[in-house]
Amino acid sequence: MKKELSDRKKLILTAAIEDYIKDASPITSGGVQDKHIQNVSTATLRNELNALEAMGYLKQLHTSGGRVPTTDGYRYYVSMLLENFKVDENKLKKVEDELSERTTSLKDILESVAGIVSKATNYPTVIIANGYDKLIIEGIRIIPLIDNEAIVLFKTKSGTVNHTIRAAASEKACDDASKYLSKKFFGKTIGELLEGDILYSSIKEVEGFKNILDSLIQSMREFVSKNKLDIRGQSASNLLDENEHQTVVETKKILNLLGDENELREVIGGSDDVDDITITLGDENEKVDGCALIKAPIVINGTPVASLAVIGPERMDYAGIASAIKLVMNELNNKGR
Repeated sequence: MKKELSDRKKLILTAAIEDYIKDASPITSGGVQDKHIQNVSTATLRNELNALEAMGYLKQLHTSGGRVPTTDGYRYYVSMLLENFKVDENKLKKVEDELSERTTSLKDILESVAGIVSKATNYPTVIIANGYDKLIIEGIRIIPLIDNEAIVLFKTKSGTVNHTIRAAASEKACDDASKYLSKKFFGKTIGELLEGDILYSSIKEVEGFKNILDSLIQSMREFVSKNKLDIRGQSASNLLDENEHQTVVETKKILNLLGDENELREVIGGSDDVDDITITLGDENEKVDGCALIKAPIVINGTPVASLAVIGPERMDYAGIASAIKLVMNELNNKGR
């Protein structure tokens, strides 16, 4: 267990890490004195930095050089950050304005969220839609298309979900199926609809459109189980351009993780907590080696529908990124549609 830090050590460590995040300059006693603690001698500050190094929060890259944060140092910093976290809404007003223009399509909403957060943070953003089965149904509309297909529109409290199914059906059969499903599943979840038992409780009621229901159940089960993944962000060259102190090695690690969808799904996963930002560092999960991952659930009108994550190097602006994510979370969950 790490020893509790004194107030001065906390101040030095926090200031040192924030300076390092900004400009990647090694931490020195003279730098800490010039920028943060003018009333303490450099000799005393040097002793404090030595102590922080001995405790594992800082390390020296070269014997005569300054220090840089370790993963433990970053972990201590982000733990304090999350414990005392507040959103700077004025600074991120532009993000809020962009989000307020969202459409009612849940797919469009999630894509918009990923784009807004990626643009605000300058880091790749991933969204995994893993909560469609929890969406509460307000209405269902089935519209026949050409070539034995039909489009199913689920109106939910969190947005509209569109899905195409294979089904040879007349307009009347689609209308009948729409009325039946809307009445039977109003206020229930898509997951309850996909259980199937209640759907066929009266075979006689559905005999005119059973083929539509069969196709809908099978297709939507596959759709929900896939946990659609959307990645928004920059190419390798843009990542380096936007984050000038980021190394090629760090960029390669980020892109390797982004290129493996199975690992992304495993690392990001889901969350039942509707108001939680978590930060994972490389030593806590080998799949995030050399990277940091800031994750949060996306909750719309009380229903967790997706997980969002920003992926970058360990030395990134945790406070700014967490602020952008928090504002998006608040906007989606607190404003009625």
